[in-house]
Amino acid sequence: MIVIVGYVVSMGCIFGVYVFHGGNIKVILEALPFELITIFGGALGAFAVNNQPKVLKATIKLIPQALKGSKYTKARFMELLALLYDILQKARKEGLMAIEKDVEEPHESPIFNKYPNVGHDHHVVEFITDYLRMMVSGNLNSHEIENLMDSEIDTHHAEAHAPVAAIARLAGALPAFGIVAAVLGVVNTMGSVGQPPAVLGGMIASALVGTFLGILLAYGVVEPLGGLLEQKSEDSAKELQCIKSTLLASMQGYNPSTAIEFGRKVLFSTERPTFLELENHVRKK
Repeated sequence: MIVIVGYVVSMGCIFGVYVFHGGNIKVILEALPFELITIFGGALGAFAVNNQPKVLKATIKLIPQALKGSKYTKARFMELLALLYDILQKARKEGLMAIEKDVEEPHESPIFNKYPNVGHDHHVVEFITDYLRMMVSGNLNSHEIENLMDSEIDTHHAEAHAPVAAIARLAGALPAFGIVAAVLGVVNTMGSVGQPPAVLGGMIASALVGTFLGILLAYGVVEPLGGLLEQKSEDSAKELQCIKSTLLASMQGYNPSTAIEFGRKVLFSTERPTFLELENHVRKK
């Protein structure tokens, strides 16, 4: 919702001030369809050439997320830490082999089903169970597992950042395509140089609309969208870092209550529950 409000405020102020100072909005509206086709058509064609199919698919899938609120809330992180606490507590009381069935069949596990928000998230479950499986096998020490976790998180970050970088490149190209549209308009105007000044003035004005739209779309629409999606990708990486810190703390011998403190501390302050909030939530669960 805030994205739509932001766009409405931005466009309302820009075009509202233009009209308030006597600008003829009809000139912009008449040129708008042709300029948009030129700018967006050229930019999207170049965008398709500039990115691999997997990045194009990821970008198309990611853009609608901008209109939704972030799922990485304090409540979600409390559920995640409570889930980790339950698993680690079971392993501590009954031994690591006791969680083998939970790890191998997480969708049938009472512990994972107890926390549906994170327990039904494929990426979260896979990340947790992969490293719990290594802990159960006992073949790797905490330093080796930490290196593996860092490599996987780096890969996740690179994949999440690829569509964001593609959108940023698109924003950088839009002003240039706006200039292309303007130059074409000037060429068309020069071909009609024998027309009356009033006609030529209108043609030049239409040509300049291309430059205006290219800059507006780049810095008023596409670049803010890319910035928002980049922040959302950082939130998803923070969830994996939380899991990493908790599991590594457990491997180093800390009890489950202390281990989830390690995970709590890596969260952003806006989503991080207090010590008492997390403790009460875990006890309640």
